[in-house]
Amino acid sequence: MSSGQIHHPRLSGWPESLQWLLGVVTIAIFIVSFIVQAFQIPSESMENTLLIGDYLLVDKLHFGADGFWERILPYRKVKRGDIVVFHYPVDPRVHFVKRVIGVPGDHIRLVNRRVYVNAVPAVEPYVHYFRPHDSGPEAMFRDDFPRLNLPVAGLNGAWWLEMKKLVDNNELIVPEGNYFVMGDNRDDSLDSRYWGFVPQENIVGRPLVIYWSMRRQEGSDPIPGDKLARFVYAMSHLMQITRWDRTLRLVQ
Repeated sequence: MSSGQIHHPRLSGWPESLQWLLGVVTIAIFIVSFIVQAFQIPSESMENTLLIGDYLLVDKLHFGADGFWERILPYRKVKRGDIVVFHYPVDPRVHFVKRVIGVPGDHIRLVNRRVYVNAVPAVEPYVHYFRPHDSGPEAMFRDDFPRLNLPVAGLNGAWWLEMKKLVDNNELIVPEGNYFVMGDNRDDSLDSRYWGFVPQENIVGRPLVIYWSMRRQEGSDPIPGDKLARFVYAMSHLMQITRWDRTLRLVQ
């Protein structure tokens, strides 16, 4: 005998579907918060290792603090030569990506563009130059660092004062809990030379892979700043603008 109840088969699975969706969202939030995060390269400072238009997945588990979690998770300390994504110390809302040149306790010096760490010339096959070396004040500060009597445009004032306290025998000493970073494109990189050290707590992670790379089409770009127009343009020109030789490339 019928109970008189009306059943809606299509609706009976709705709570389960919602639960599944919430589970997927929760997992996605966990992954973005603790494991990987996507970033885009906006400037030339890491050329030719990373180019404008490279889209990265950043491994957020690679570097971790000392203590309990270090014993159970695959953390390791930041080392010289590592590429790191971090909160820009001057404005933590902004993310930067640079290469670690000096770790705590290191003595850093640049002589005629050449980096010396603890008086030993650094081996840097990744470094890129595009300007001829000259004797102007900007080049002297950039290429023969540190310079305590040569303030230049773009130099952070607070860093200028702090730097004077950390230089000994023409070498900059990296304090505990901080890192000295530079871009691979040494001629065009706003890095530790201009604004100071990166604190350990500012480091987000390391770039793991370039999951997509997009070249710019000169004269064909949509209006700058119009995200929707850029998205539509990219989707409609996907085959033409993708740098296939860089897509799915590991970052080193």
